[in-house]
Amino acid sequence: MFQGMVLLSLSVSVIPLHSRKAVFFTALYVLAIGEGGHKPCVQTFAADQFDENNPEEKAAKSSFFNWWYLGIVTGASVAIIVVIYLQDNVSWTAGFGVLALSLAVALALFLIGIKRYRKQRPTGSPFTRVAQVFAAAAKKWRVSETDGGSGICCEDDRGGSHVQTRGPNLVRTKQFRFLDKAMIIDSKDALSKTKNPWRLCSLNQVEEVKLVLRLIPLWLACLMFSAVTTQLHTFFTKQGSTMLRSIGPCFQVPPAALQSLVGLTILIAVPIYDWFFIPIARKITGHPSGITMLQRIGIGLFVSILNMVVAGLVETSRIKTATKHGLIDTPKAIVPMSIWWLLPQYVLTGIGDVFTIVGLQELFYDQVPEQLRSMGAAAYISVVGMGSFVNTAIISVVQVISSRHGNEWLGNNLNRAHLNHFYWVLAALSAINLCVYMWIANGFVYKQVENQDKSEGKELETEDYLEVKV
Repeated sequence: MFQGMVLLSLSVSVIPLHSRKAVFFTALYVLAIGEGGHKPCVQTFAADQFDENNPEEKAAKSSFFNWWYLGIVTGASVAIIVVIYLQDNVSWTAGFGVLALSLAVALALFLIGIKRYRKQRPTGSPFTRVAQVFAAAAKKWRVSETDGGSGICCEDDRGGSHVQTRGPNLVRTKQFRFLDKAMIIDSKDALSKTKNPWRLCSLNQVEEVKLVLRLIPLWLACLMFSAVTTQLHTFFTKQGSTMLRSIGPCFQVPPAALQSLVGLTILIAVPIYDWFFIPIARKITGHPSGITMLQRIGIGLFVSILNMVVAGLVETSRIKTATKHGLIDTPKAIVPMSIWWLLPQYVLTGIGDVFTIVGLQELFYDQVPEQLRSMGAAAYISVVGMGSFVNTAIISVVQVISSRHGNEWLGNNLNRAHLNHFYWVLAALSAINLCVYMWIANGFVYKQVENQDKSEGKELETEDYLEVKV
């Protein structure tokens, strides 16, 4: 990333004009590659610095994700204000140069403390371990523990015999039972002198694959939240461009500038959440983090519904004001309605992020196998990108259906369009999505380690083996 920013600075300064375009795009690609490696890993690496065997550090880890997100938002907000000011009033070289210098300082600080960090040693490809479980389960699809089986394998690859004296780390769960066949010792395994990892997997390995599979429905259920958040960069800004934006006699608020209100909301909401909400909720629920990760995400999904309802009401009021003043067929005219009526939408977007985005960060770190934590962070980040595609798909469907029954809802003339109806559609889809999410969350099984005390708001049941429910 540092190299990319240096190239970007050079592309607008000392590089000859005929070569600037090539250097500029090369810098962007280098930055993209750097971000792809940096974003999923840095959060995981930072969270790994907390010792889960230390009760105090384990409790602090939950707050870490709040302050981590606060730091990201703070950096982004400062960059928007400082860098854009430098680029507009000094030079593009100065703007990019400040960013390059910041990255250089960050890299230096990282290297200074590199010997003091806790490091997880690589243990081979986690994808191979996942593939081994599916392959072993497929090969033994006719075998059961009572018919053709000689017990289950409780060891990892390090052991020398099929059955280890100590129990597995992860508790056996009831979900995805078809994968349990991968750990059944059949006649071929019993006669084999060495363990074939593509025929026989440990209980721990099977449970790790179950952890990954359990997160997929939750990942899908959060795409709608990201689709709603996408309105912040598109239709919210378009609404603002048609409204009164004056502050005093001379200054006009840029419509896109209101996006900074989301960052400001997060800067205020995160300390309130960590210092006030968690202690109060902890007294009520007895949960170390106040509420569970799934409850936190669910609250954010509900806030996104409320966000679309409020946005629809404000847009309805804007259209009525435009109609009242005869501006319905004048798309470039300014509707005599203050842009600050959009404030609640932006605030609700920030509050939703504090609950859902931070909750997803913690969930995809805590509930994936240790070897896949970086991929878990990447999966959480991909929710944002995939949500944009979901939003595009919804817009396409809405445009096709509305054009068949009259005018398109999302035409170029926002005063004639039916953006409020589109917001109602998003609110309805989000409500349906929340119901699906609650159904998925109700059957979600948290990761549970043997001999671990009850925590994370889990309710333990003991029948054939332990099962955890929210």
